[in-house]
Amino acid sequence: MSRYRGPCFKKIRQLGALPGLTNKSPKDRKERRKQSGKKSWKLPVYRIRLHEKQKLRFHYGLTERQLLKYVRLAGKAKGPTGQVLLQLLEMRLDNILFRLGLAPTIPGARQLVNHRHILVNGRIVDIPSYRCKPRDTITAKDEGKSKVLIQNSLDSSRHKKLPDHLTLDPVQYKGFVNQIIDSKSVGLEINELLVVEYYSRQT
Repeated sequence: MSRYRGPCFKKIRQLGALPGLTNKSPKDRKERRKQSGKKSWKLPVYRIRLHEKQKLRFHYGLTERQLLKYVRLAGKAKGPTGQVLLQLLEMRLDNILFRLGLAPTIPGARQLVNHRHILVNGRIVDIPSYRCKPRDTITAKDEGKSKVLIQNSLDSSRHKKLPDHLTLDPVQYKGFVNQIIDSKSVGLEINELLVVEYYSRQT
């Protein structure tokens, strides 16, 4: 299944806020339901799990095959599978750029990486799924176009609070990965256990 390239509002109306997909947000679905006077109904467990899986997939901009690969990697690693899964996704280069504010969304960060605007430890990296490690330094390529693109994003995300595992030097267009992300600093409200359960029931 290919990566989603359709309208963003369609997905956030279905799944709720997806900050990685778009920085726009629709009206809260629960609030709309209260205003319309409709009664809420109990959803099937399968649908709840599917909802959480889709939320994770569209936020990080993954294909179904990529997400399944990450779930399998997390299952083989030490520690709770759900937490390891979120750590693997959060330490992707495209997500790190987004969390630093160097790109407005994860698709925007992916484009920066694909177009070779980003250096990791002084070397060009053009693979958005590159897994960052503690003590990695992420900088803009020393070209005017690269810095203009990143400056536009920094201007729009100036008031966002950075997670503890990252540090940003906006003057030098430089970000630092201090440590592996803590589960409390994940940039998405998600029940990762439901995602793991969804895939465990598929096999």
